[in-house]
Order: sequence, then structure tokens, then C-alpha cells
Amino acid sequence: MTTQDKSQQADEHADLWLAPAELASWMSLVRLFVRLPWAIDAQLQRDADLSMVEYMTLAMLSEAPERTLRMSVLAEHANSSLSRLSHLVKRLESRGYVRREPDPVDGRFTNAVLLPDGMTKLESVAPGHVAHVRHLVVDNLSAERLRRLGQDAERILQRIDSPAR
Repeated sequence: MTTQDKSQQADEHADLWLAPAELASWMSLVRLFVRLPWAIDAQLQRDADLSMVEYMTLAMLSEAPERTLRMSVLAEHANSSLSRLSHLVKRLESRGYVRREPDPVDGRFTNAVLLPDGMTKLESVAPGHVAHVRHLVVDNLSAERLRRLGQDAERILQRIDSPAR
């Protein structure tokens, strides 16, 4: 292969590589994706003996009608497999925070129901969790930057959720 051929081949693939500024931004995002969930999870474990996904499961149930969701819907919202969510809900059941029961509308499905002790736990944990999120993220950004960050996150999520081209 001649030098000219190599140069043309490199030019053809130049759009595959990130420019230095793009790479720097991407690497900052990657570090954020790894470290922010870890920091939130560590605070919840330390202060409440809950993992982030356990907290989010309780929070999602607290916002659902009658504090009840089908396990399949909860798994989708938690971005989890049904099997993994089942193990998580079993742990929460053993602590008296939730119960599973057949869906009264369609017995083929199982519902997760937030129990009073689970709601009490969530209410006791929420102030410290919100303060930590505020410290790490919300208070670090102006209202406009936070709004734009939320919009940008939604755009990326829509791309993830859209069918691949």
C-alpha cells in the first residue's frame, strides 16, 4: 500500500475518531457515569443500609398508584432484568418493605407493593439522599445549566431508546 493509499484510508475513517475536545468531554462523562452512581450508592449504604437500586425501587413504588407496580413494569423502569429485580424485591420483602402478590386484573403477572414500613424507610432516607444529590449535582450548577443538562440527558436517553439505524 502506498503512502497516498494509507493517507486516503485514514481520511475515510477520520470521522470514526473523536477530536481531542470531543474525547476530553467523553472521558469526563465516562468518569461521571462511573463515579456518580458509586457516590450515591455509598451514601445510601452508609446512611440507610440501602443500595441505590433498592432506594429507586422503593421510590418508584411510592409514586405508583396504590404504591403498586407489576414486576415487569418495575424491572423496565429500574433498567433491570426480571430475574435480577426478583432477587432485589426478595431482599426488600425480607426487610418488610415490600410484598409480592398476584395481579388481581391478570393473575399471570405479579405485583410489587410498597408496605408501610417501606414507605417509612423511604421517608426517613429521602432527606439525606436529597441533600447528597443537591451537594453533588444540583448546587454545583446554575439553574440554567441544570435545566440544559436534564434536556441533554433526555436527548441521549431518547437516542438510546429509539430503534437502531
